[in-house]
Order: sequence, then C-alpha cells, then structure tokens
Amino acid sequence: MQPTPPPKLKRELGLWASTLMGLGSILGTGVFVSIGLGAELAGPAVLLALGLAALVATCNGLNSAQLAANHPISGGTYEYGYRYLNPWLGFTAGWLFLLAKSASAATAALGFAGYLLSPLGIINDEVQVGVALLAVLGMTLTVYKGIRRSNTVNTVIVSLTLLALVFFISVGLFRGASTGFANLWPFFGVSDVPPLRGVLQASALMFVAYTGYGRIATLGEEVRSPQQTIPRAMIVTLSLTMAIYMGVAVAGVGSVGAEVLGMATRFQGAPLAIAAQQFGLPGGAALLTLGALTAMLGVLLNLILGLSRVLLAMGRRRDMPALVAALNQNGTTPSTAVLVMGGLVMALVTLGNIKATWSFSAFTVLIYYAITNLAALYLPDAERLYPKALAWVGLLSCLFLAFWVDVQTWGLGLVLIGVGLVWKRCHAP
Repeated sequence: MQPTPPPKLKRELGLWASTLMGLGSILGTGVFVSIGLGAELAGPAVLLALGLAALVATCNGLNSAQLAANHPISGGTYEYGYRYLNPWLGFTAGWLFLLAKSASAATAALGFAGYLLSPLGIINDEVQVGVALLAVLGMTLTVYKGIRRSNTVNTVIVSLTLLALVFFISVGLFRGASTGFANLWPFFGVSDVPPLRGVLQASALMFVAYTGYGRIATLGEEVRSPQQTIPRAMIVTLSLTMAIYMGVAVAGVGSVGAEVLGMATRFQGAPLAIAAQQFGLPGGAALLTLGALTAMLGVLLNLILGLSRVLLAMGRRRDMPALVAALNQNGTTPSTAVLVMGGLVMALVTLGNIKATWSFSAFTVLIYYAITNLAALYLPDAERLYPKALAWVGLLSCLFLAFWVDVQTWGLGLVLIGVGLVWKRCHAP
C-alpha cells in the first residue's frame, strides 16, 4: 500500500501578489534600519555597499528563481538541497533559514517598537521589547488565519510603505541638492572602521536587506504558473528594491549625513524618522513613521509566512517533529508551524539588541544562499534558465561576504550549524 502523500497548499498567488509579497519582505528592516547600520560602518560609502550587495542579491535572486521555477514546493533551498545536492546540505539550508529569518523577524519587531516609541520620546529597553512582543503576536495570528488574508494585509502595508518612502526620497533629495550634497564627501574615511572593512562589512549587512525576494521561492507551492510567475516576480521585486534603496540612501546621507543616521540607529532604532524630523515639514516625520511601522509589520508578516513554510517542509521529511507538518482544516496554512515560529521569534525579541540580531542574520543568510547557488550549479541543462557562471559568482560572493561580519557573530553561527547537524544525526530517520 502506497503511503498517503502529504496535503498540498492551494495555489492562490499570481505575479502581482507574488511581487507584493517580495516587496513586503524587503521594504522593512533593510530600508528603515539597516541603511543606518551601514552608514555607521562605511559613512557615505554605504552607497557603494548597497551597490555591491545588490549585485550579489541579483545573482542569488536569479538562481533562486530558476530553482523555484523547476521545483515549486514550499521550503526553498531546504528542498533544493535535498533534490540537487544531498540530505545533509538540504537540512543545513533549512536549519540556517530558521535561524537567519527568526533573527531578521526579531530585528523587524524591535525596529517597529523603536519607530513607534521614538516620536513619544520613550527610550526604554523593557518597553521596546514589550511592544515588539505584541507586534510578533499580532502578525503570528494574522498568518495563522491563512494566506489569502495575509495577502490582503500585505497589500495595504506595501502601499503605505511606498508612499512614505517616496516622500522621504523626494524631500531628502531636494534638501541634499540645496547644499550640493556636501554630506556625501569625503566618500571614504569618515567612520572609525577602516574604509575597505567598513564597505565590505556594510555590504554583508546590506545583502540581508535585499533577501526578502526569497519569500517568493519559499511560497512556491502557493504560486500559480510557477515556472513563469516566480522568475518574473523576483526580477521585478529586485529591480524596484534597488531603485528605492539607492534613492533612500542618497536622500538620507545627502540631507542629514551618515553620522546622524548611524547614531539614530544605535540609540533609537529609527534613523529615517530622525532624519525626517530635520526636514522641517509639518507632518513629514509622522508620515515617515507610519510608513516604517507598516513596513516592519509587513516584514514580520512575510517572515513568519516563510519560516512556517520551511518548518512545514522539514516536518514533512521528519527533519523536524511531524506535528509541525499539520495543515488547518481548509489546507491554507500550516497552523502548528506558524505558532512554533512565532514563539521562537518572540524568544529572540527578548534579547533587545538590533545590531546583534541583524548581524547574526547576515552571516547565516549568506551561508544559506551559498547553498542555494551550489544547488543551482547542479541544475540539469533542460531546467537551467541562466548561465552556470551566475551560480559560481553567487556562491563565491556569499562565502566571501559572510566572514566580513564580526568574529563573534560568525563564530556563533558556525557553532549553531554544528548543533543543527548533531540534531539531524541523532533524531532524523
């Protein structure tokens, strides 16, 4: 008797909805928080870091797209590792995804709390953590209700976020142009970090800011016509994101300076809101804050969606307890997996350190995408959409950037990879 195949999620997402899911995952912590972290490390050269990160992200995005188009099932690189590499690398990818994106989600929740509390003049770690926990709880319950409702909420969030960013870019560029963009010079050497190290470390952090496009791949089981929709959605998402990030960085650094953005990120977690306050336009800071709040919620929404789908896939293979592979009665959401990942994100929020959670996410997500590119090298010629050299560039770039984060962070990352492999050795069938 053949075993009963696991139940499948319904295909409900087209090109527009998939692109919005990607934008909802990207336009959040990356643009509203990590640009400030990058400015602190590299000064005005954060613009160069954004460009380098965009090139690496493009390679990864195209390789992810061709993998997802040919293997459209929930789980992303976890599934690609199993199919094109071996079970150990597949498991490692899934484990890394859970670690990396849980840390990213915790960063988004803390960023949400920072932007909410900053206009109220509240700078208190305990209060920030409490607000962040409530945000995670709210988004977890939203995802628990199913993909259709999540998609509606995501559309509203992305619309408000884009409105706020267009405002910031327009006013910031005008203000920067009025001074001849004097704050962009000297381009190197304004940070305490050596210029080369500052740019490369900032590039590693900025790379994470682009990686929300991977959510389209992890939702592959729910996308209609995946072979056409997934590559198109990723390309559109990445193109829009690059333009927005560059616009925000030039506007922010050019109008108020890299030092202001860096200090605002370190102490308040709300760099663009602090910059908007200096624009002197009535309601400007409030609009920017609203956009940041909705963006952070969008990131939380999409990260919990992606995390639950990867945990679902790992549960199906018994790399994680089978209980997490259960779907709700309508077959629209892996309910247990959603609750488990929401709980893990809430636990990480209690650390209360934006830079630490974001840096850890940077290392683990770069190793994760190195496995993605490695899997793309083994695509059969009949399934390949892009040249094989693209996979080599993505693989080597990810491995190179991963070890430019601080030593403590990548050391912890390597230890946790080892912990995951021990788990698989002891518990997997």
